[in-house]
Amino acid sequence: MQYFVVMIDYGRRGCEAVVDPEMTRRDVVARIASGEYSNISFIHEIRDHSVADLTADLMSEAALPEIDGRAADLQAARFDHLRDLRKHEPIG
Repeated sequence: MQYFVVMIDYGRRGCEAVVDPEMTRRDVVARIASGEYSNISFIHEIRDHSVADLTADLMSEAALPEIDGRAADLQAARFDHLRDLRKHEPIG
């Protein structure tokens, strides 16, 4: 028998272990990539009577792209600029 245990850390609210015997490796990777699983403490594969820590492997398979913080700031600046323009539009 083989299954995965995904431990999700909710900070002060505690932790949750997601254990689903029907979930495959591909399912775990898809859930990480989609953002359904975040703040992962560890991912263990239980196979027969052994445990393997696959956290790094599955996280790299999911290949979550790094988001450049500068792009987020540019978008926020653009929204601020558009809001300022709307504030100074003539009424009527």
